[in-house]
Amino acid sequence: MNLIKLDPLMDFDPSDPLRSPGDVLLNDHLRPRTMTLSWLARRTGISVSSLRQIARGERRINAEFALRLACVMDPTPAYWLVLQARYDLTIVGARRDGRRRLT
Repeated sequence: MNLIKLDPLMDFDPSDPLRSPGDVLLNDHLRPRTMTLSWLARRTGISVSSLRQIARGERRINAEFALRLACVMDPTPAYWLVLQARYDLTIVGARRDGRRRLT
């Protein structure tokens, strides 16, 4: 079986604290540049309410949102999707581990 090779730079340091993609978007990309969610909504066509939900960790960054974010900001669509996948896998893994301890 041939596996698709992934760029090793798309991996994350496991010692880094887990942060939601919305937290990264807000605190690492918008606030340092004094950009607001309203500004980002106008530039991307993503509604302000959807961006607020992403920022609060209540909504996932999907492929469409990743493409739109990448058109306006430096990281690539793959960056946002990998960040979301890492977050999701960590959360699901923690839930699974918690269930194992209970049984």
